[in-house]
Amino acid sequence: MAGAPRSIFARIAAGEIPCQKVFENEHVLAFLDIHPLADGHTLVIPKQEVAHLDQLAPDIAAELGRVLGLVARKVVQAMGAPGYNVLLNNGRVAGQEVEHVHFHIVPRRAGDGLGYRWRPQDRTPAELEALAARIRAVP
Repeated sequence: MAGAPRSIFARIAAGEIPCQKVFENEHVLAFLDIHPLADGHTLVIPKQEVAHLDQLAPDIAAELGRVLGLVARKVVQAMGAPGYNVLLNNGRVAGQEVEHVHFHIVPRRAGDGLGYRWRPQDRTPAELEALAARIRAVP
């Protein structure tokens, strides 16, 4: 990435801020959300720092899409969830808080109470590490 990283996600991708990684390759990083809506709530980001999906280089967008499906499968299998949401907000008016493209993978269960409202939870670093290990362990 050119210049100094600006967003918190760019800093995570650059290794300046620690995270619980569940997947990484040259162009994409997936890690656990520190304020999850459900156990296994994972963020999938491109390492290229852009605010909106349409600003990504086409090859990076394609790789992001490929990895998104792979990570979603691993998350739901590791969490034993029968369903999941994949969420992306582009722009502040759409609810985007971090101006760096990021998809949320949120494992879902019947009666989980999530509906369509965000209800983040706090997790300790040890709880996040254990969850990340479960996801990484899925082939």
